[in-house]
Amino acid sequence: MSSVSTTGVAVMLDVSSQPWVAPAPCLPSPSMPSPSMSEFVAPMARPERQDLESLLQHLPLQRRQLKPRQYLFRAGQPRHSLFLIHAGFFKASVNSADGREKITGFRMRGDLLGIDALDMDTYACDAIALDVCEVWELPVALLRERLPEFQERLTSLLASEIRRDWGWMLALGTLSAEQRVIAFLLDFAARLERLGFSPRSLMLHMTRAELGNFLSLQLETVTRALSRLQAKGLIAVDRREIRIEDAAGLQAMMSGTH
Repeated sequence: MSSVSTTGVAVMLDVSSQPWVAPAPCLPSPSMPSPSMSEFVAPMARPERQDLESLLQHLPLQRRQLKPRQYLFRAGQPRHSLFLIHAGFFKASVNSADGREKITGFRMRGDLLGIDALDMDTYACDAIALDVCEVWELPVALLRERLPEFQERLTSLLASEIRRDWGWMLALGTLSAEQRVIAFLLDFAARLERLGFSPRSLMLHMTRAELGNFLSLQLETVTRALSRLQAKGLIAVDRREIRIEDAAGLQAMMSGTH
């Protein structure tokens, strides 16, 4: 097993000969209706995401590097640019008037930051690096002038983000705490696989508390769920590295048939 971080997402690549078994389609349970995994999987395989970097490479873009826990931008800050994640892992969050934080998503290579504020003069959320990151700054005025076809790509990306948000709203409203954790792990594994990495070994850059915040769960609930999944032999937990041992078993628990 070797560690690779060329995408900025630290992943433990599995070099064992045992083949990866893709999760079976999720079947609804009479007692707990479970959304299909297609509603959780990030749309990383879409062509507009795959060739977005190549489309932008000829433009004079500024590349910015960030340290862990450094803000890329804050909600309310004037918006002039979008940011394409070239390497690393970000969290997006919003804050209430009394300071309560709600994490709205975790973003990785190929994702665009700032698209939720396209119709605003200021950014709508905070974007915070969770490890060493690199982004490409995409000035909106430059894109309009030099790359008119980018608007069509942007519309498609926005549509896919809306569908992804629907999937997570359905998950948080219908799944048990354990199923929410499973949904996150399977989703993260699928996103890594689309970037060319092993979907078995996941290096989580967020804290357990941040994961719980995103899933609307308490820290203790996330910890207990991971412990139960490990006790059942479905995953192996080593601090922030989580190894998926039985993807089919996790999928069965998602569908309520385990």
